[in-house]
Amino acid sequence: MNNNMNRRSATVGLFSGLGKVWLGIGLISMLINILMLTGPVFMLQVYDRVLASGSVPTLVVLGGLALGLYAFYGLLDGLRSRILVRVGQYVDAHYSGLAYQVSTMAPVLIGNKAQQLRPVQDLDAVRQFLSGQGPAAIFDSPWMPFYLIIVYVFHPILGLVGLVGAIIICLLIGLNEWLTRKPTQEANRETGLRGQLVETGRQNAEAIHAMGMIGALRGRWEGLNQTYLQSQRVSSDRGLLFSTLTKTFRFILQSSILGFGAWLAIQQEITPGIMIAASIMISRALSPIEVAVGQWRAFVGARQAYARLKSIFGQMSEEQEDGMELPLPQKALTVDALSSGPVGLKKPVLQGVSFSLNAGQGLGIIGPSGSGKSTLARSLVGLLPALSGSVRLDGAELTQWAQDRRGEFIGYLPQDVQIFDGTISENISRFAPDASSDSILEAARLADLHEMITALPDGYETRIGSSGFALSGGQRQRVALARAIYGNPFLIVLDEPNSNLDSQGEAALAGAISAMKERGSVIVIIAHRPSALASVDHVLCLKEGKMQACGPKDEVLPKVLSPVPNQGAA
Repeated sequence: MNNNMNRRSATVGLFSGLGKVWLGIGLISMLINILMLTGPVFMLQVYDRVLASGSVPTLVVLGGLALGLYAFYGLLDGLRSRILVRVGQYVDAHYSGLAYQVSTMAPVLIGNKAQQLRPVQDLDAVRQFLSGQGPAAIFDSPWMPFYLIIVYVFHPILGLVGLVGAIIICLLIGLNEWLTRKPTQEANRETGLRGQLVETGRQNAEAIHAMGMIGALRGRWEGLNQTYLQSQRVSSDRGLLFSTLTKTFRFILQSSILGFGAWLAIQQEITPGIMIAASIMISRALSPIEVAVGQWRAFVGARQAYARLKSIFGQMSEEQEDGMELPLPQKALTVDALSSGPVGLKKPVLQGVSFSLNAGQGLGIIGPSGSGKSTLARSLVGLLPALSGSVRLDGAELTQWAQDRRGEFIGYLPQDVQIFDGTISENISRFAPDASSDSILEAARLADLHEMITALPDGYETRIGSSGFALSGGQRQRVALARAIYGNPFLIVLDEPNSNLDSQGEAALAGAISAMKERGSVIVIIAHRPSALASVDHVLCLKEGKMQACGPKDEVLPKVLSPVPNQGAA
């Protein structure tokens, strides 16, 4: 199943392909509930036939028959549980990749709103509910009228008592839903905030430790955790209240059936066997309801998670449709009146930027802090949508290529250097499963990394990232540079690529840029140090999101270089 099919099917429903499975579970549930009559019928026969006749052979025959039916019931109940576990695993297996992709791409496509989204955790909540007792209780609950009808056939008074009890149980369920929905939502939101704070702390551990921030952040954590515990307490207390009420009322109702049944037996309107059978049937009728109430928090959480998944999958399908299989660009990059900005901002950061570059040319982008340089870089590689204007490669808009295919002709080095847990070779090759050793070695040599890598304990197989070998800032940036030029991409966008480099690293950067230009790549460099512009042909100066100058480097730099202060990313 390709990514586009995944997204389209997800917007219809996570369980749209499981119709036959649900039908099969429904049929199994029907047989299970019919077989649950074994106990009441057995007790009825024992009290009214065996005890009255004193026939041991009859008791043996009835006992053997009940034993066989119970064995069949156990087989079906176990089968249903196994199917539900596999339904949960099926949903997870088919949508976990999409959930990971959405989780990774959401911050780029929908901005700050993505901070509250946890698609992978939401999918886990759905799977855990499907694999638990909740779905079985849902399939069993509709059989409550079936048992009530049988009790009514035993005697109308017993049926009326059972009906009143069922109505009260349903009212309790309605109140449970009404009173626990909001606390459950708040508890889930606080859970997300706690996880976000923990992850932020782990990512910034060095700054926290060096600047003595741990005390303040610990106080913030404790305050947030107190709010979380309170919301969890409210949600749990209300859920437990209704679970206790339901269980208690079921005991009362079962005893009431016994009481009324005893009175009717004294009046000789029913037999003692019917009294016992009716009590057991009422208990069975309400048992799934009790289980459902006990699973209500999990049900509400899974339902909310399901709604969030459908919503975000739908947004991603609208924002990120796969493109056509166009040939890879080889000739030119054209930016025409481009206006762009982070998702969620009403006013674009970048306004009306235009330029064009042919194969083998390089452009340096300079400007003061907040001028839109990094916004332009993100727009060129498709991370930010064009609010107006266009980014075209060989005349075709960037969005006309499928996202996976863009990686074949785009190289990108973000200002915030990102290294993944894995080997150096995997990081350079972008984790491509079919990466060739020659391509990895070529990219490493262009970035002047080969000797540094071979000096490491495991060479190219040295693990780096948060759980691996600690690289210096300059080494990380050069690994990221090697990743950007891996595979000889046509468009290479480097956002402040020399911010952590020493003189040797800057020389390697200049050499890599020159080599890629000779091979026909278009190079775009975001820079605040003139040394990064040594290998470019043209310069574009931005100020407040607008072009101030654009043209050959020798003409533009003398006009704009002197007023440019120390700049950062936009």
